[in-house]
Amino acid sequence: MPSIFATSSTAIPIIFVTKSSWDAARETLPPAQRQFAVASAFAAKPGSYLALPAPDGAIAQVLFGLEDDGAKSRDLFRPGALPGLLPAGTYRFANAPHDARLAALAFALGCYRFARYRKAETPDVRLVPPDGVDAAEIDRMADGAMLARDLINTPSNDMGPEQLAAAAQTLAAEFGASYACTIGEELEKNFPLIHAVGMASSRAPRLIDIGWGDLAHPKVTLVGKGVCFDTGGLDLKPSSGMLIMKKDMGGAANVLALARMVMDAKLKVRLRVLIPAVENAVSGNAFRPLDIFTSRKGITVEIGNTDAEGRLVLADALALADEEKPELLIDLGTLTGAARVALGPDLPPFYTNDETLAADVARCAAQENDPLWRMPLWPPYDAWLDSKTATVTNAPSGGFAGSITCALFLQRFVEHAGSWLHVDIFGWTPSAKPARPEGGECQAARAIYKMLSERYA
Repeated sequence: MPSIFATSSTAIPIIFVTKSSWDAARETLPPAQRQFAVASAFAAKPGSYLALPAPDGAIAQVLFGLEDDGAKSRDLFRPGALPGLLPAGTYRFANAPHDARLAALAFALGCYRFARYRKAETPDVRLVPPDGVDAAEIDRMADGAMLARDLINTPSNDMGPEQLAAAAQTLAAEFGASYACTIGEELEKNFPLIHAVGMASSRAPRLIDIGWGDLAHPKVTLVGKGVCFDTGGLDLKPSSGMLIMKKDMGGAANVLALARMVMDAKLKVRLRVLIPAVENAVSGNAFRPLDIFTSRKGITVEIGNTDAEGRLVLADALALADEEKPELLIDLGTLTGAARVALGPDLPPFYTNDETLAADVARCAAQENDPLWRMPLWPPYDAWLDSKTATVTNAPSGGFAGSITCALFLQRFVEHAGSWLHVDIFGWTPSAKPARPEGGECQAARAIYKMLSERYA
């Protein structure tokens, strides 16, 4: 997407006001504009918008309402509603919103439109970068978010394992990264869990492998769940549960978004990206409940539920990643409904035993308005994964602590990495909010990028 930033000496000013500041701000307006605001009953409610006319009928300036400083909650992405409200033109912030950098990012994210299948014109608006704001960094984060949104929003008939691999290959080529892909029956010997989940589909499963960066730099490996559609397998989902399962490759989409940010910023890392791309389908050769497979790591896995497939494909990819002993190993996946029950769609849980890493991730998540919440890798629950016939089950009975037991399952496949971070994202915005349209969403990638940029700039 082209940059939303521009320079202009005639940019239209946007004045941010709150209910408490509106009375004073109104008195600074020219008389005609002040009267126009009064006649329009503008009251500076959060999200309210008013274009004030110049004598010639053009827009002289824009009023936009924000929450008061003392409000119980403030949406720092509130200015992301502006691109959908403003007429075409170039604008500037006349005064400081609550956070100028996040407001500029929100403005960029608010310009997104998914237009692959129907006309949806991108807002023809530009913004003069606020003083002290790194426009290139904002563009970098926005471009990553747009990539993730486009990939997730594309329906599964046009975003199967092959198309996801093609998107990854295009990204690798853009930044001069290496690209390899293991396909179909080639997976059965070395990646049996990935093969098992994907073998029922007419669209062959894949393991995508991207490498980038100086070999002398610290090794950082990203793993993303790429289930391009999830029927639930033989443990079939109800129709309501399948409705947005095109988003089940959201972990892969967000890992690619994060990789784009890392490579564009030229962080001093040796980056590896692994994406198991599959479709969890139903056919005569679909894997079954109580089947047992020997994973890449040698751990035997009993299938407690075929709808707990994401952790299976991640397990083999994590095992491969772990063999190289990376300094930092990160996986993202749309994994459990339990995470949504616990924390809702907007607040993904993350897991790690590295206290420094946990503190850095939480701090960066807050700074970037990319919320994450730490959950425990609670050792007593690890025994719930025990199987009577295999080393481990992928779906313990009981139904409790589903996000935690998923994380504990994955932890069994990570042994040698210096630090490991697991994030159970939703990858979807159920109802539109400023800067966050309904549909596929970039979650955790900006927060993790911020953490990586602090460590490896």
